[in-house]
Amino acid sequence: ARNCDADVVLADSASLVRAEDVGRIVITGSHGGLVGGDPARALKAVASLAAFNDAGGGIDGAGVTRLPALDARAIPAVTVAHTSARIGDAASAWETGVISHVNAAAAALGARSGDRLRDWIGEAFPARP
Repeated sequence: ARNCDADVVLADSASLVRAEDVGRIVITGSHGGLVGGDPARALKAVASLAAFNDAGGGIDGAGVTRLPALDARAIPAVTVAHTSARIGDAASAWETGVISHVNAAAAALGARSGDRLRDWIGEAFPARP
């Protein structure tokens, strides 16, 4: 995982997120699908926010199934459109990502489909980027 400041961590793969990333904004390049369909594997840390790539959605919306699993843990989570950021590249999601899907916890913070990820984070977490 690569840090871009004290509160934001960029991880090209969600597997690189550590328990020590608790309370941080975690931007990944990973798809937003649950690994093995297991909600316990949605994210290793209780983050302030988690972002993933929608990877084009997948069959039956499989590319965004981490979002409700994280909502159940009260973790705001979004995906960025695969057309706005490279899959597997967290820096791309951070720099050019456009939100495509949001969970209820992220919606409560004002996240909307079509918002630039970085702009929304700046509004939702004003002391951060």
